[in-house]
Amino acid sequence: MSHRLPTYFVSHGGGPWPFMKEQYGETYDLLEASLIDIRRQIGDVKPAAVLVVSGHWEEKELMLSSGAQPPMIYDYGGFPASTYQVKYPAPGSPQLAERAAALLAAAGHAVSLDPQRGFDHGTFSMLYPVYPQADVPVVQLSLQHGFDPLTHVKIGRALAPLRDEGVLIIGSGLSYHNLRQFGPEGRLASHQFDDWLQMVLKLPPSERTTALLHWGEAPYARNAHPREEHLLPLMVALGAAESEDAACVYHEDEFFGHLAVSSFRFGEPVAP
Repeated sequence: MSHRLPTYFVSHGGGPWPFMKEQYGETYDLLEASLIDIRRQIGDVKPAAVLVVSGHWEEKELMLSSGAQPPMIYDYGGFPASTYQVKYPAPGSPQLAERAAALLAAAGHAVSLDPQRGFDHGTFSMLYPVYPQADVPVVQLSLQHGFDPLTHVKIGRALAPLRDEGVLIIGSGLSYHNLRQFGPEGRLASHQFDDWLQMVLKLPPSERTTALLHWGEAPYARNAHPREEHLLPLMVALGAAESEDAACVYHEDEFFGHLAVSSFRFGEPVAP
């Protein structure tokens, strides 16, 4: 692939939603359409691999999934029995895991490989609409405990060369993640925080990074993210395309009837 790929932060939805169309009806239609459109934006050319920074994997030090055939991780509860049998049989990429580990180590990050790590739902549910044939290799990267925003921006900076090597970098989280306030009580916080995100991501790059590093000062920040593991993948996606423009590629004001949620792209699409 000769083009530099953009990076993405996607709001990945809840649990195994792509496998529950009958139960959810039209709830996820807009999100699904935005994920499918990622394929168009990168020119309908399969990337060499996808590197996913999942909000569902945290480690003391950075870890990369390095198995050739990663298993499934059903990290959710209370869903139909069939959703604990779904498979997303994408291959792993030991070569990409080693390449990413080398880039991270060269930038001063402690990093290890995990050949046993499987795909959690922040990866397989989000990727299923993008590549339903599961024919693109996938590697997961953990978050680092402590959730330091600057650390995760630096992680993205270290991984930036992968974009020129045909690797699609996706931060998978949620722009609003307060499961105790996921109904009408979350409307104000989700809308206020989303408005702030939309404003900040339009700032010049240096100002944008500074603002995001201080995300906790945003309106209703801790209401929107009592624990920030679903926001930190945004920092990695930003860091990997730090000097490039951001664009909102998915937005709803009434997700589950009440919530504002968004996804963003950093860098230009390959296809107009």
